Order: sequence, then structure tokens, then C-alpha cells
Amino acid sequence: MNAATRLARLASGLSRDKSDTLLLLGSALLVLAPHAAHLPFWVSALCTVTLVWRATVTFRGTRMPPSLLLVPMAFAAMGGIYLTFSTVLGREAGVAMLVMLVAFKMLEMRARRDLFVVIFLCYFLLLTNFFYSQSIGTALMMVASVLGLLTAQISFQFTGAVPPLRTRIGMGLKILALAAPLALALFVFFPRIQGPLWGLPGDARSGSSGMSKSMSPGNISRLALSDEVAFRAKFDSFVPRPYQLYWRGLVLADFDGRTWTQAVRTSGERRPRLPVTLVDPGVSYAVTLEPHNERWVYALDLPAGAPEVSGNLSGISSEAEILTLNPISQRLRYSARSHLNYQLQQDELPDRERWVALPQGFNPRAMQEGLDLQRTSDPAQRVAALLRRFARGGFTYTLEPPALGVNSVDEFMYQTKRGFCEHYSSAFVFMMRAADVPARVVVGYQGGQMNPVDGYMTVRQLDAHAWAEVWIAQRGWVRVDPTAAVAPDRIQQQSTRAAPPQSFGMQTLGSLIKLDENSWLAQLRFRISAINNSWNQWVLNYTPERQQGFLETLKSMFVNWRTAGAVVLLAVLLAVARVLHLRSEKDPVDALYSALCLQLGRLGIVRASDEGPSALAARVGAFDMAPERQAAIVRFLQLYSLHKYGPAAPDPGLVPTLKKLLLNSQ
Repeated sequence: MNAATRLARLASGLSRDKSDTLLLLGSALLVLAPHAAHLPFWVSALCTVTLVWRATVTFRGTRMPPSLLLVPMAFAAMGGIYLTFSTVLGREAGVAMLVMLVAFKMLEMRARRDLFVVIFLCYFLLLTNFFYSQSIGTALMMVASVLGLLTAQISFQFTGAVPPLRTRIGMGLKILALAAPLALALFVFFPRIQGPLWGLPGDARSGSSGMSKSMSPGNISRLALSDEVAFRAKFDSFVPRPYQLYWRGLVLADFDGRTWTQAVRTSGERRPRLPVTLVDPGVSYAVTLEPHNERWVYALDLPAGAPEVSGNLSGISSEAEILTLNPISQRLRYSARSHLNYQLQQDELPDRERWVALPQGFNPRAMQEGLDLQRTSDPAQRVAALLRRFARGGFTYTLEPPALGVNSVDEFMYQTKRGFCEHYSSAFVFMMRAADVPARVVVGYQGGQMNPVDGYMTVRQLDAHAWAEVWIAQRGWVRVDPTAAVAPDRIQQQSTRAAPPQSFGMQTLGSLIKLDENSWLAQLRFRISAINNSWNQWVLNYTPERQQGFLETLKSMFVNWRTAGAVVLLAVLLAVARVLHLRSEKDPVDALYSALCLQLGRLGIVRASDEGPSALAARVGAFDMAPERQAAIVRFLQLYSLHKYGPAAPDPGLVPTLKKLLLNSQ
């Protein structure tokens, strides 16, 4: 006997009140369970104890706990929430209080109205799951929860015989199917607001990860252990090669001996213009950027200009950064165009002092080696000499570099020689500046993985990268990636392909999937990623601008009155066909009863409008007719009355029996 059979037999042995209560408990569990991922442990544990307590009371049939016990417990729980969150308002505390309210209300269900209070509380609590996740998995989970609550609510409506659970679930599915077109129409046509409807101030900023405003040894290598999506890109036609995929983010200019930060400019300082000579026609693409709560967006190096950002203002800086007025706190979609071959500021460098500045008293050995490079008059030769130093100096590319002290560049260059991209770019730029070559650090992402299912390139946090730019007269700013001198596979292929074997963990599985893109596991991952991307593009990213564009398209379609009339006529015809179809779907038992009433009417026994089958059977029993015929009609009416008003479950063999009796009654 399998578990399903045992469960069915157990349920069949319970009274109706017990089975309905357990169904409500199961539906409430579907609503409460997702909150365990973000609520304090003690709240989830207390809810679990409460639900188990209520299930035990239901199975054993014991008395509910008295109010003298529940009221102090409820106040103690509310006090615990206040002590945990230091408030009873806001998202986190409010959701915790709602969860506790639903759990404690389970122990106070004494009247029929209490059941509906719990159901409606669960409906309200259901919406709060979208505070934390709006993924397609969460949406499917919520649909299952709504179905469970509808099934429980339907079960409480029956006063006589209760259909089987499968039938009640089917009724819940029909209600969902009827509500779906209205929900879809409201989603598509109801005026939308900018930003998340349920977001409280600052709520959207919690828990996000991504590139920070500064760079110091170790912070980018931590991102390389994350498989989270940073953004997705879809190219219009030409897809660049892997070594061309440098997604520009921030330019870091100032160095304090350990940390690189953006250039600090005074409010009155003039920003130099951005003269550029373009060599290629450029590449166009669309980016779907995940929220990172910072004021920059990513584009291939070099962006042709600042893209239009929905609900925000954007501009391009003198360092070719795309900056926004407000932080990116929600998923963003924008179109961009970039040039892969260019010459940036090749004629002059107005603020040269900024790009050769170094702090005093740090990294004396690296400083001296940089000064020694000045013996070579050609700046390009100085760059090449330092790259050879990295390639032949015994350096190792690793995600687990040792910790560095105050003189981080000296310790890296002459002691550990083990590092990630931020170590190489930091040391390279420091020594180039010491060699009197203007240089700066650029942080962003390098690479990406193309999804063959939907054609989108996915760039993850593990693709985070830092590289350098040096300024050479007549050539301008030139990209130099010192990491490529040590680990060329990191640039030529994918970031995780170059990961060393000691970096084992969550990233290893992702690396294996990336390495064998023809495996069934990789194909499954591609399909799941494509589904999630479609959900993001068409549901979560349905902004007011996209809604306006869609409505304008509809308006242009219905400009012709003939087209509009044809659509209205088609809708009317479909509605009429649906009504006729519903009329044709009459209960076969009622159809047989109507046929019997017509037959009795021809015999002179006309059923009154308020006459039930039992009263009609009594009149047939007193009517003079053949005994066999009379017995068949009376038996038919008895079975029909039992089917309509009796406590027994519906008999699947009733229709053939009634058909046989109807034939015998003729």
C-alpha cells in the first residue's frame, strides 16, 4: 500500500469538520512556508509549533486552548517582534505580525466565521510573498496557494453531501480559469505606476549584490564566487567575440595606498569633453539590468552615448561612464550602441596630473621599479615591459589570494605573486603612474554566456573584472588587461574556465555546466534561464512606457471602424457560442428527469412547478398503470431524489441505471 492510498483511507475515515480543518491547515501552510526564508528563526519555529498543535487537536478531537493561554502568548509574540525589529511597522515587522496572526487564529477557530477570517487573512498574506521575490517560481507557488485556499473555501459552502476532493479542486481550477482573463486584462490595461507598487522606501535596496564604488584587494574576487545574474544582453545582429566583451562600468582614478575610488571633482570643476575617433560602425544591443542600487549602467566599451533610461536621467561622463541621476533599484531595460574600435582623447590630456598622481609613503619597491621604467623613452615600451614582467615573473591567477597588508602592491609584486584581476590591474596602474604614464583602473564585467534557446547573453557576477587604461600620445586611452598576460584563457574564453582547481564550491558546478554546453544539464539550464528571462521581459518589465506603446499599437490597429466593428462582432459571436455551449452541457441526470416528466405529462400526470420527485413518486404510485411500468417510474424518482438531495456521494453508474428504468417505464 503506497503513501497516497494510506492518506486517502485516513482522510475518508475523518469527519467532515476534521477533513475541512486539515485542508485549511494545508492551504495555510502553502502560504506561510515561503516566509520561512526571510523571517527570524524563532517566528518560523513558533508558527510550526502552532500548526502542529492545531493539527493534533483536530486529529484527537480535544478541546481548543483557552483564551487565557492564547492572549498572553499573542502579546509575548508581538513583544518578540518589537524586540527583533525595534518597530511594529514597516515591511519586515508587518509581515512577521501577519504570519503570527494567521498562526494564532488557527487555535481560535470556534465558529464558521472564524474559518473565513483565516482564509481572507491568508489571501492578504499571500501578496506579501511578492515583497521578497517576483520570480516565475514564486508566481507558480502563489497560484498553487490560491487554488488550495479556493478549495478550502468551496468545501465550507456545502451543507449536504460533499463532493470528492478531486471534484472540489476541479471547481477551484474553474474559478481560477474564469478569473484569469479579467486578471490579464487588468494587468495589460490598468494604468501602471513607476516603480514597484509594494516597495517601501529602501526596501528594494536590501539584499542586492554587484560592483561597488571602490576597488581593493579581494572585493571583486568575492563576486567571482557568485552565480547571480548581473544583466542580460541581446544583440541586434553582430555578436562580438569573447575577447571584445568588455562591459564598462566605472573608472577609478584616486588611490590611497590600498583602495581605488572614483575621481573626486569639485562642483565648479570643468569636465573635459570626450573627443573620440570611431573606427568601426558600432554594434547595437538591448540590456536588461538587474537592480544593483548604484548610479551607473553597463555598456560595451566604448558607449556611443548615454541610453534612454526609463524613469531616470542618464548622461555620459568624461571617462565614458554612463551615470544616472538616481540609483538603479529595480530591473531596467535600455537600448545601447557601442564601438569596439576607437581612439579616445588621442590629441591631448587636459588633466594629466590626475592620472599620474600617487600617494606618498606607500609601496616603495613598486614605486622604484616604476621609476626605473622611465629610462625607456617610449611610453608604449614601458607598458610592454611591465606586461612581460607579469607574464614571466611567476605570477598566478587565483580566486583565493592571500591577504595583503599596508603596502599591498609591494607584497603582491614581490612576495605572494598570487591574485585576481583587481590585484593585477591595481599593481599595473600604480607602476605605470610611477613610470610617468597616465593610467587608470576600469571596473565592470568581461565575457558572458550566450543562451542558444532565446539568443540572450547572460553576464553573471562571476564575470566581474577589472582592467587598465593607459594614455599614449597620438593613440589616446588604450585598454590594457594585465590579467590576460597571466591567464589568457580568462579573456579568450570564459571567466570560470580559467578558475583554478582550488576554488571549489558553488562555482564549480556552474563551471562544469559552462564547459560542456552540449550536455543535457547545460541545455536544461539554458531553457530555465530562457523562461526566467521571458518572465522578466514580458511580465516584470511591463513598464508604463511599454504599456503606452502597446496601447498605441492597439489604437492604430482599430483606427479603421470596419476593423473595430469586425472585432466587436467576433466577440459577440464568441459570447453567443459560449452560451449555447453551456446550455448544451446540461447535467445528464437532469436531462433524463426532464424526459421522464414529459412522458408522465403525456399520461396525464403533469408535474407542478413546486413539486419535488418524492411527491411526484407518491402520485405515480396512486395512478392506475401497469405494475412493472409503475415500479420503474417510482424507482427512477427515488434514485433521482437520492442523487439530488441525499447525503451519499454521487454514483458514477447512476446514468445507465436511469436510462434503463426510463426505457422500462415506456
